[in-house]
Amino acid sequence: QVQLVESGGGSVQAGGSLRLSCAASGSTSSNKCIGWFRQAPGKEREGVAAIYIGGGRTYYADSVKGRFTISQDNAKNTVYLQMNLLKTEDTAMYFCSADLGTYDCYSGFWFRPTRFTYWGQGTQVTVSS
Repeated sequence: QVQLVESGGGSVQAGGSLRLSCAASGSTSSNKCIGWFRQAPGKEREGVAAIYIGGGRTYYADSVKGRFTISQDNAKNTVYLQMNLLKTEDTAMYFCSADLGTYDCYSGFWFRPTRFTYWGQGTQVTVSS
């Protein structure tokens, strides 16, 4: 079991930055994949980025490559999503997710919401023009 709590959302103008945090508790194993997803009203939940805690391998959606960076702080059991050069289309509810007992996030699967068992409550990101 793992509990996930997101924070750091807010409102920002286009071109600005935000850093989201995902604090995980309940699991000390490094064999887990942490993913960030987002969902805008009327749209499907989409994968934004993921990181394999055991090795640090990262994955990104094409739409955020070069702008977003996912990272981990193992001492704090926290995963961050640094979001720079934000665009209005980045506006969405952002969710943190976890898949335990895995040896990678895997390039062909990390972006699928169905592979993740645990989810946080989400944090809203609003980007205005």
